[in-house]
Amino acid sequence: MNSLAHPQLHFTPVVKDPSGPRELVILGSTGSIGTQAIDVVLRNPDRFKVVALSAAGGQVELLAEQALRLGVHSVGVAREDAVPALREALAAKAQGRPLPQILAGPDAATELAAVECHSVLNGITGSIGLRPTLAALRAGRVLVLANKESLIVGGPLVKALARPGQIVPVDSEHTAIFQALTGGSRAEVRKLVVTASGGPFRGRTREQLAAVTPEDALAHPTWAMGPVITVNSATLVNKGLEVIEAHLLYDVPFDRIEVVVHPQSIVHSMVEFTDGSTLAQASPPDMRMPISLGLGWPDRVPDAAPGCDWTKAATWEFFPLDNEAFPAVELARTVGTLGGTAPAVFNAANEECVEAFLNGRLAFTAIVDTVAKVVAEHGTPASGTSLTVEDVLHAEDWARARATELAAG
Repeated sequence: MNSLAHPQLHFTPVVKDPSGPRELVILGSTGSIGTQAIDVVLRNPDRFKVVALSAAGGQVELLAEQALRLGVHSVGVAREDAVPALREALAAKAQGRPLPQILAGPDAATELAAVECHSVLNGITGSIGLRPTLAALRAGRVLVLANKESLIVGGPLVKALARPGQIVPVDSEHTAIFQALTGGSRAEVRKLVVTASGGPFRGRTREQLAAVTPEDALAHPTWAMGPVITVNSATLVNKGLEVIEAHLLYDVPFDRIEVVVHPQSIVHSMVEFTDGSTLAQASPPDMRMPISLGLGWPDRVPDAAPGCDWTKAATWEFFPLDNEAFPAVELARTVGTLGGTAPAVFNAANEECVEAFLNGRLAFTAIVDTVAKVVAEHGTPASGTSLTVEDVLHAEDWARARATELAAG
């Protein structure tokens, strides 16, 4: 198996670990993953040093504070109109500290992904993270990947560049699989078992889901996430994306990747081996654990997050997935099998449908139904070695426009 992320195959990056702290670039620093990564870094200054940050540009005060506190040499913002406010915020907070250089525009994160460092954490949300992912891989950096969309929509492109072990996943599910795979050889793996919390609507029938409101969908029982990811958790589109991601990361066929509902979100995923043994990775739901493992791999970061409290009674439950009420996972398997630009169409159409749902223009159950229609209309996707970034972006543009048309009725 030619795994992109294999814990037993350690890729040696172009920039090796220095004698001091490991140098990092954090993309998407003001988002949930980015802020928690910075928390890990600040609590471990002997291990990590951030040399550059990037963000969309909507939170310039926070970005300026992060940049100055970490002492980075470069800051990137996707929105060029955010530069004046960022300069002002940096100047106001500097207090004699040196100011970083500012890169602005849609290519800022891509440029920073290739700067000299050991690892690049891609915490950008959405498929706009594809070019930075490719840039980091081309530059020989270890890619600490939280931006699942870049792997999903650009699978063949990413696989063509990534060397074994060059990608360390940050999704809690894939971190769990990553760790559990150390328990046996690749030939001994029978199946991957990806766990799902079930979101706020676990146990409801499709009929009961028809009247769900955005407020209902945003009330996730376990995780605090952004609105798009939270709705994806409610529809289980996120789990469909993770199934595609697991297939690409570990080269396990789709029929050997199973999804099981686990409401407590303590067991993050499992690997079943050919002798019938199943290894599970368990920890309380705290993203600082998988983030720290990604940043420090192959070493663990002590006290990155609290462990399980074994002095208290606890019950862990597991339920089969209701594919009739939540058809997104099976649709994702179909999309992943098609390959090429089909995953890009799936992801882009879903983002537009989620926005339409949040704005009251689309029913909850119509999100996945509409995505399925867009995927079906897309037909035979561009695939194989002929796939380009432009193919992916063109397919996304078409999917967004078509999903918007369908959502409008």
